[in-house]
This record gives sequence, structure tokens and C-alpha cells, in this order.
Amino acid sequence: MSRKVYRHFTDDFKQQIVDLHNAGKKRNELIKEYDLTPSTFDKWIR
Repeated sequence: MSRKVYRHFTDDFKQQIVDLHNAGKKRNELIKEYDLTPSTFDKWIR
């Protein structure tokens, strides 16, 4: 059984994603483009 690999994101990266979303980029596009999970994305937006 393989272990799940957790990725660490810098605060700057998180802010960049939030800024892109606030500028009008669609949620699904950002999740797909940056290989994020929806729950992680939603947590950053909150």
C-alpha cells in the first residue's frame, strides 16, 4: 500500500491563487491548472 504524499504550499503561492480567483479566473480552471483539491482551494478563498 502506498502512502499519500502531502504537498506544502507557500503563503505567496496561496495568495497568488486567491488573487487570480478574485481577478475573475474560474474556480475549476484554477483547480485543474494547479492540480489542487477543491477543499484546499475553498479553504484558501475563505
